[in-house]
Amino acid sequence: IVHLANIANDPTGDLNSKLTWEVNVLASMLLIEKAIKNGVEQFIYASSGSVYGVKDEPDVIEDLSLVPISDYNKTKMISERVLMSYQDKLTLQIIRPATVCGYSPRMRLDLSVSMLTMQALTNGRITVFGGQQTRPNIHMNDMIGVYLHFLKLGGKAPGIYNAGFENISILDIANKVTEYIPAGIEITKSNDPRSYRQNSDKLFDTGFTQKYSVEAGIKNVIEAYNLGKLKDEDRYYNIRAMKKLENIN
Repeated sequence: IVHLANIANDPTGDLNSKLTWEVNVLASMLLIEKAIKNGVEQFIYASSGSVYGVKDEPDVIEDLSLVPISDYNKTKMISERVLMSYQDKLTLQIIRPATVCGYSPRMRLDLSVSMLTMQALTNGRITVFGGQQTRPNIHMNDMIGVYLHFLKLGGKAPGIYNAGFENISILDIANKVTEYIPAGIEITKSNDPRSYRQNSDKLFDTGFTQKYSVEAGIKNVIEAYNLGKLKDEDRYYNIRAMKKLENIN
């Protein structure tokens, strides 16, 4: 089982705190219990690099303390602990992905690289909140590659793994976008202090190789937009999509 399902990102998690805890933690526990009951041998869980919170260390490795800030970060941390309590019953691999970039059919335009690229494409202006926060990034294709990598490893490498490669400040990402799209950059205050640099040496030690870059992610979004495959639509922003569902229900 590759468990990717959850209510994702801070604003969406805050929309309905109770539901976020039920989906992200309780449902994860029920899922792994059903997996064990049905003889599943391997369980891969997508946690989040955001569980680290604010870190001053130059390299954030898996053994460092977790200081989650939001409900979303907290549910990821607690889910990890719940799932780890079953690690003697099956092979458990917990992945802490960085911020994902690149194109996919179900885009996330609320994630930094794609969001800033889309702002430049549609507005000719990029709004950067804070800008000095350093965040790790991972291309969509590498993220898929990580899951396929662990599926091939099977039971050989249980444990917790970071999956983040390029540690770049939000402002540096914006500047990188402007290398491909003429756009102004406006810097405003941020209420999100999370800043950390992920170290993924443990993942590399299992034989995984990074193949894609943030630059490739920017180019992917530009290409998809120019081909008409991608538009700036509410369904690509989790909080907007969830609010629409809330109104329907």
